[in-house]
Amino acid sequence: MSDRYEQFSSLRLETPEPGLFEIVLDGPNLNAVSAEMHRDLARIWHVIDSDDDVRVVLVRGEGKAFSAGGDFSMIEAMATDTAVRTRIMREARDMVYGVINCSKPVVSAIHGPAVGAGLVIGMLADVSVAARTAKIVDGHTRLGVAAGDHAAICWPLLCGMAKAKYYLLTCRTLSGEEAERIGLVSLCADDALVYDTALSVARDLSALPASAVSWTKYSLNNWYRQAGPIFDASLGLEFFGFGLPEVHEGVASHREKRRPDFRTAEEANRADI
Repeated sequence: MSDRYEQFSSLRLETPEPGLFEIVLDGPNLNAVSAEMHRDLARIWHVIDSDDDVRVVLVRGEGKAFSAGGDFSMIEAMATDTAVRTRIMREARDMVYGVINCSKPVVSAIHGPAVGAGLVIGMLADVSVAARTAKIVDGHTRLGVAAGDHAAICWPLLCGMAKAKYYLLTCRTLSGEEAERIGLVSLCADDALVYDTALSVARDLSALPASAVSWTKYSLNNWYRQAGPIFDASLGLEFFGFGLPEVHEGVASHREKRRPDFRTAEEANRADI
């Protein structure tokens, strides 16, 4: 592993074979994304892009999950500290555009829970492979903020506006099988085969001419770049929400494993206005 990757200490980085670069999400609480991991997932793509030894990237989660999303300490810091909120918003932007603009093809192997910041990488991957029983959920509105991150830039393109609105507004969970059926992911595989399936796709991509693959990805991702203003607006609305009372109730309800009472928070917000 090149010294250039030493700065990304929160990620487990592996090169199982020549040309194949693996990013492994490996951390506590079902690979929850800490502030450090969020920073690293935002910054690593430019480094990968300039690494001539990398032909394809495979992203997976260790253990029972792909990723359970941002950890509560990071969310609470965003809700109480404007400087933290601003920094994380920039990283969220860089994470999305980093995957889109990286010239190397990205394959994701999604199993177990796939939520929040981890889901960004899983959904924006050029080829996404989901286990049948994967639990894919964009939980922003349940947390008390608008669905930002990657959702507005790709979900309507992948699965259509009707399905995108249904799942993003309600925070309903999709299985990997359902995600494939509606077009949200590229492939679905039996749970025991999801990594092998993703690895096979990565090997196929690695064997193809790098320039042909890269320019095809670049051309297709102009659909995402065209939606850049939509994404920027959604991201701004999401992070505006982190400064409102609703997010405190959202975090508290998650911690206490109960249904949230957003009406009380909304009334407090109206009283402040």
